Amino acid sequence: MRSTHSRLIAILLTLTASLLMGFSSPSQQPVKATWVWQTELIEDGGEQLLHFATEQRVNLIYVQINRDLPYEAYEPFIKNAHAAGVAVHALGGDPGWALKVHRERLLGLVNWVQNYNNSAASKSKFDGIHLDIEPYVLDQWEEDPNRILSSWIDNMQAYLSAASSSGLELGIDLPFWFDSYKMPDNPDIKLNEWFMKSFDRVTIMAYRNTIDSEHGIVYLAKDELELADRLGKQILIAVNTKEMPGQSHTSFYGKDRQQLSTSLEQLSDLLHSYSSFGGVAIHDFRHWENMPVNSGGEDPGTGTDPEPEPKPDPTPDPNPDPDPQPTPDPGTSVPDPDPVVRSETVRGTYIWEAGEVLQNGQAILDFAKEKNLNWLYIRLDLQQPYEVYRSFMKQASAAGIEVHAMGGHPIWALKENRPKMMKLLNYVKEYNRLAAGDERFHGIHLDIEPYVLPEWRDNNQELIGEWTDNLAAFTNELKKDSNLQSSMDLAVWLDKYTMPDDKAMSVSKWMINQMDHVSLMAFRDTAAGSNGIAKISKEELAFASELGKPILISVEMKESHEGNHITFYEEGSAYMEQELAKLPDLLQEYTTYSGNVVHAYDYWKNAKP
Repeated sequence: MRSTHSRLIAILLTLTASLLMGFSSPSQQPVKATWVWQTELIEDGGEQLLHFATEQRVNLIYVQINRDLPYEAYEPFIKNAHAAGVAVHALGGDPGWALKVHRERLLGLVNWVQNYNNSAASKSKFDGIHLDIEPYVLDQWEEDPNRILSSWIDNMQAYLSAASSSGLELGIDLPFWFDSYKMPDNPDIKLNEWFMKSFDRVTIMAYRNTIDSEHGIVYLAKDELELADRLGKQILIAVNTKEMPGQSHTSFYGKDRQQLSTSLEQLSDLLHSYSSFGGVAIHDFRHWENMPVNSGGEDPGTGTDPEPEPKPDPTPDPNPDPDPQPTPDPGTSVPDPDPVVRSETVRGTYIWEAGEVLQNGQAILDFAKEKNLNWLYIRLDLQQPYEVYRSFMKQASAAGIEVHAMGGHPIWALKENRPKMMKLLNYVKEYNRLAAGDERFHGIHLDIEPYVLPEWRDNNQELIGEWTDNLAAFTNELKKDSNLQSSMDLAVWLDKYTMPDDKAMSVSKWMINQMDHVSLMAFRDTAAGSNGIAKISKEELAFASELGKPILISVEMKESHEGNHITFYEEGSAYMEQELAKLPDLLQEYTTYSGNVVHAYDYWKNAKP
């Protein structure tokens, strides 16, 4: 305790010296902000957090408000932050706050902050309120975005009315692509323009990991910066450091702190000519702090664009062009794997990290035994020689686990990237030709979610056409000389879209028919109810039963800022198992319902009991 106190005193003395030498507040110098979603990090006065902020020259922190904590939990941290020259904004938000039914929760944040500030000493008051509301992740957005926008704007107007007299700086996070939306009641005004005019400062989530490339951060933020220039407003440009399976180009995860710092310096240099550029924000503290200090890698700030790509969790494209080793004769048919002795009901999970099987294979098998798993989707590293997978595959087979190779990326939906898909296919076929019967993959599973691409917003029918053409080419090539199973992840709401050349055919039904089986991403945390797993899955389950195709239900264990109803993260493993156990009865009318898979191993193994 004594050393902790001494370290904090040292930090504050250092920062006091910097103040005496002429520290500028965030309003006087470029802002460097970060989000802190874990409120417990401030409970010791924020020593660790402020130490990191000092090292990284952070001068604005958005700290999530837990209204169950007493005011006294916040006062020491804010006082210490102010002594360190760091402004503190109260952070709150949930996609549901865009809905009228949750307006009081939104306004409750304003009331809490105002009441807190009225009782706090001057050096311990919040400097602003920052909102993170992303309603485009709600299911209702897919059905009727204008209705959600109208409700959101009404809530925002109520919020601004309540907060305008507080004297606090009001900020909000927005995605870079909001310039493609108009105000529901005034199509002459773009949505991002309304928010810029209404709030003191907007933070643009320009989540990419390249700076000055065709689809890099500068390119994505250009329209917002020009608009803010015209409006005389300040905006921050935000980057991401959180791991994003399937969306690796949206994050600096995997880089080190020095690479991130170099990239942010380059970004600031390129944007300083915009009068509206107010600085940068890094999402978020926890993931930023966990980045290696200096791994000696290449600077990610420039280079070719990693292909474009806010929606549920899809995986990075690990498939470089060079062949890892000579390939066997492709003229021979692909031998079948030995049958695996397992229960007919699937219990599975996803292994997204390509190196996990190679480095921690036994831990995966131990986890599978503990959870009684008999099914794995594993992402492959196509740079590896074939033989590195053989031991794991043999052990999995002996343990009664059916293993399917996995790959995918949103851009695999584009015709130009069909070769990437085929590269995975060829690797698996060639591996199976070389491997023994109990070492072979049983199929190839695709996770391709192109609705996160800009092209989806521009012309989703054209993109659906390319996507389905690629899938058809994939299955045709797969079946040409093998009995490998084809499968894919399927979003529950895709049944609302139709095939470009057959308006009577839903995209979901076409995909279920095209594949040997699908995993339906029914991301909810209850089995029953009007918004439960069974209810939202019924259309796809009916299609699968009609077509005689097996269908698995996929559920989420990853922490989600889309709302707690999306994931079992808050409730934990035991509760998830209770809900999954209800599905056989709830889904008994659907004859091809075959079991469940949990997304994903990394999150499940660290889940609450």
